[in-house]
Amino acid sequence: MTNNNSRLVYSDEPGRVCPSCQQPIKQCRCSKGKPSGGTPPADGIVRIQRETKGRKGKGVTLISGVPLPDQELKELAKALKQRCGTGGTIKNGIIEIQGDHRDLLLNLLQERGWKVKKAGG
Repeated sequence: MTNNNSRLVYSDEPGRVCPSCQQPIKQCRCSKGKPSGGTPPADGIVRIQRETKGRKGKGVTLISGVPLPDQELKELAKALKQRCGTGGTIKNGIIEIQGDHRDLLLNLLQERGWKVKKAGG
């Protein structure tokens, strides 16, 4: 007899397994199975966009695609925030600057030698 209300309560299976080292994803020792945590993949173009979604109408300027390691990205964000005179943060490798400073940031990043585009509307 099968019971329609039965369900699996416990399983000793490890879940998702890395195809290279055959370890659970959380315990993976190779670089193939680990999710990219720091920066999103960069294509050589730094993109600047304005966003208000999820911020109760307050606008922020997002800077993505900066090809720098985490520590240098923090230093860049600090310099940009000081130049704009506002606050901000870094989330998942994307710099968020409070307010609409796209034109100022576009010039500052171009002076540093990066190819910069305005993205979005």
